[in-house]
Amino acid sequence: MNQGPGKVGLIGFGAAVIAAILYVAFSVYSDAQAAGVHAVALMPFVLLFIALLIALGFEFVNGFHDTANAVATVIYTNALPAHVAVVWSGFFNFLGVLLSTGTVAFGIVSLLPVELILKVGSQAGFAMVFALLIAAILWNLATWWFGIPSSSSHTLIGSIIGVGVANALMVGKSGTAGVDWSKATEIGQALLFSPLIGFCLAALLYLAAKTLIRHPALYREPEPGVPPPGWIRALLIFTCTGVSFTHGSNDGQKGMGLIMLILIGTVPTAYALNRAVPAQYTATFHANAALATSALRTDPVPMSPDQARTAVTRFIADRHFAPDTKPALVALIADIDRQVSSYGSLAKVPAAAVANVRNDMYLASEAIKRLSNEHAAGLSEKDIAALNQYKQSLDKGTRFVPTWVKVAVAFALGLGTMVGWRRIVITVGEKIGKSHMTYAQGASAELVTMGTILAADTMGLPVSTTHILSSGVAGTMAANRSGLQMETIRNLAVAWVLTLPVSIVLAGTLYWLFRLIF
Repeated sequence: MNQGPGKVGLIGFGAAVIAAILYVAFSVYSDAQAAGVHAVALMPFVLLFIALLIALGFEFVNGFHDTANAVATVIYTNALPAHVAVVWSGFFNFLGVLLSTGTVAFGIVSLLPVELILKVGSQAGFAMVFALLIAAILWNLATWWFGIPSSSSHTLIGSIIGVGVANALMVGKSGTAGVDWSKATEIGQALLFSPLIGFCLAALLYLAAKTLIRHPALYREPEPGVPPPGWIRALLIFTCTGVSFTHGSNDGQKGMGLIMLILIGTVPTAYALNRAVPAQYTATFHANAALATSALRTDPVPMSPDQARTAVTRFIADRHFAPDTKPALVALIADIDRQVSSYGSLAKVPAAAVANVRNDMYLASEAIKRLSNEHAAGLSEKDIAALNQYKQSLDKGTRFVPTWVKVAVAFALGLGTMVGWRRIVITVGEKIGKSHMTYAQGASAELVTMGTILAADTMGLPVSTTHILSSGVAGTMAANRSGLQMETIRNLAVAWVLTLPVSIVLAGTLYWLFRLIF
């Protein structure tokens, strides 16, 4: 594992980093030019560039912090040399990001306070992005330095909660008002139960393999420097590939969502609305708006668009259903439909109106999501289905990720995989169990990790590759009665317990400081 990349490898790595930065700069410039954006002040674009570098830096750190878990098993079972394993893993992380759906990206974003998302281009918006990203990077680097596998997902969620709580306190609200706690609970449950799932399923899979596959080589400690038998080696490489790919498809999306927030805030004309929707989008949008209005089944109330926005924003922020909630949403839907129909398509929305149209569409989408779970609204299943169909039309126009963003995040995550991985690999490979990892243990832990991440990705939930795999390795060691190194287990548990409170306090403090600076 001490073999370095060599001079050629370092040159290639540096060239790839420079190429990625130039690619991002050129893509933003091209999109801005195509949308008719001309710089009138330098500072917003300086902040944009810094924010993008920090966001990509988070994914870079995520790469060498989390993806070390994917290569630990193939390295410690001699299935692949270390320098080959990290490049292999980096490549499939890259592919995983490119082929991801984007569902997880916007699930993370929806945790943020609605008032900050609507004003993401303001001083508060930049303070929010810088605070949560820097807090997540600092905690990831701290745990990496001590070789403790900790969750980047866990850290980012804590940072988002910290910013939300700090923002609520700064505007005179209670700290609990700054976060979508229903979504936070949903994500928290995924982060809580996924390690338990990893431990139990990996242990069961290992025991099942031991019962059904009577091949002694699977359960022996690998001989130093000797690769495993061909079919076992193929299985281990497959599981490493699967974990790397699914890690990219899940974890890479977190950076995508934050980068889209940054782009929407600084270059709304180019990124606030999806200008690449198909030609039939406007007609479909109009039909779905009519269905949604009918589903709300409320008498029209004279209400201006500004009054409607205020009422809907209040419902989303306070999570309190009021008599004017449904009439306000009907008025907002009518105004959005009027704007989209009058312009003919999202691509033709004037630059001055883009931010307002996008904010209105975001408000309506979030209101529908919360109204669907509001018993006081008196909605039937048919009504909820009609509203969700309209919500899909709204999201198609606002929740999108340009290809270049995926490529940039893929580069950052893939390149990050190729550096700094040794500390975490040594912990996973040597310090969880008291005996050397066997082929069956490595394969069982990674198969369960791959399957769990795929399931979470399908449901749009962020989970921790680190937690699932390290707990999976522990599960196989327990199932084999190999014994666990309790010092490492305690360190993992302490990191798991401390990650949320530390990242909450760190991000909240940074947000307060950045608000003063900006």
